[in-house]
Formats: sequence, structure tokens, C-alpha cells
Amino acid sequence: MMDTILSGPPAPSAFRPSPVPPKAGIGLKPQHVETILATKADIGFFEIHAENYMGGGGLPHSQLSRIREGYPVSVHGVGMSIGGENRIDRDHLARFRAVVDRYQPGLVSEHLAWSTHDNVFYNDLLPLPYTSKTLARVVCHIDQVQETIGRQILIENPSTYVTFNESNWSEFEFMAEIAFRSGCGLLFDVNNVYVSAINHGYSPEAYIDAYPLDKVREIHLAGHATDADNLDQPLLIDSHDRPVASSVWALFERVLQRTGPLPSLVEWDNDVPTWEVLANEARRAQSKLDDVLKSIKDQQVA
Repeated sequence: MMDTILSGPPAPSAFRPSPVPPKAGIGLKPQHVETILATKADIGFFEIHAENYMGGGGLPHSQLSRIREGYPVSVHGVGMSIGGENRIDRDHLARFRAVVDRYQPGLVSEHLAWSTHDNVFYNDLLPLPYTSKTLARVVCHIDQVQETIGRQILIENPSTYVTFNESNWSEFEFMAEIAFRSGCGLLFDVNNVYVSAINHGYSPEAYIDAYPLDKVREIHLAGHATDADNLDQPLLIDSHDRPVASSVWALFERVLQRTGPLPSLVEWDNDVPTWEVLANEARRAQSKLDDVLKSIKDQQVA
């Protein structure tokens, strides 16, 4: 086990812990905050990127505090470098804990990726080989994060554009083993599954059927861009800059048939549209959650 980096009780919070319901949510963008509050938007929860709230105060915290008064939130990290070869950055982890302590989110998550090396920080979520050595390092890092923040985190499956010859675990086996060894939960990004499957030539349906969905506590949905590689083969980019594709919606339904309703987030981080466009995407996700809940109830009655 890694030693925790902070001592003493967490900083007092104005908010009580608030579970995230099994409903559709949206990634919070500052340009939408006033509309959300003025219309009392019917959204299950909002997700924030922890790194956007690691400062001490200012407008970001003012806006998020107002949102948090009326809605559950989830905290999603994008810079912890869980898969990195170096130890978790102590200062970053301390700031991450401060965000969690301050807003008492219902869910906390990070990526299976690396983004730092030798004090260099990359603006990307980079893949890692699926080996026993990598597995041990990732589990050690997850232990450190969970011990520091005093709660379970969820680890998100990546979107990938390359694979490693040395990998001797499948991705879904690797994710299952991470959850088993560390006690973490999993965040299942359906768009990432589709992007990686098309890029590497395997069936996204078969991946879903083999995945440890019993460990999944949250789902992500997003749009992707279509490009081509130097052999003119399809190359999908996890761009988060457009609506969710019909193929991804179909996979979302396949996941829900096994998991039942779960907190399901629509991500749109680039070329962010109007609030109404985002809200419509969330309504579509909510309709699919409602459909699966109705199906479960109908089966119980029968």
C-alpha cells in the first residue's frame, strides 16, 4: 500500500454527500450555468473536471457552488496519470482531494491512461501496455488515490489508436483485474469502446459482452470524428465535439440491458453547443434509461 500524502481531517464542506441517481447527466460548462439555474433544468447530475476547480476561489467555484446547491455532481479527473511510470504527483493529488472534500460528489473517477513522464505534462490521455507489470503499477496508484481521498474511485476504459506488442492481457480482462485487486469501480465509456473497436478491427458488441459490467457504476457517452490513417483505413477520433452517433446509442442500449439504469453522462467538451442542444442529448439518454427501467418493471410484474 502507498502512504497517504495528507494528514488530518478533510476541510469542512458546505455540502452533504449526495448520491448520483441513475439518470442522464451533462458535463458542466460555465457558459450554461445561468441558463441551468434560471430554468431549473431537469438534469440528473452534472460532472466536472477536477482540474478546472483546483484554484482557491473565483468564478469557477462560485458557479459550481450554486449548481451544487441544487444538483448532485460527479468529479472526473483528467490529469492524475494513473498509468504513468512515476509515482502519483503529490501536489496534484492534494488538490484533487481538496475538490472532492469541498463538493462531496456522489462519484469520483479517473482514466486508465498516462499523461506525465519525468516532470513533463502532456495534454493528452495516452495508452499503456496491458502487462502484469503495468497492472501492478496501476493498482498501486489506485490504492494511493483511494487512500488519500478516503473513498472508491471509478476507472474509465480508454479510447486508443495504437496497441502494444508486449500486451498479454485483453483490455476487458485488465479492467476486471484492476477492479478485483484495488476495489475500485469502473466507468464505462461507450464511445471509447466503439472508437477503439473500429480503430483496431474488433467487435464492440463482443467487447461489451465480455466486459465486467457488474463493476460499472457510471456510463459516458460522447461524439467522435471520422478520419483515415495512412493506409486509408477508418480512424475514429474521440473528439467530444458533436452529437452521440447512432452506433454508440445502439451500444448504450446493449449495455443497459445488462446493467439496468446507471448514471449516464453526455460529454461535449469541444465546440460546445447551446444549452438546448446539450439538453436534447441528455433527454435522449434519459429516454433510453426510462425504457430499460420500464422493461425491468414489466418483467417483475409478469
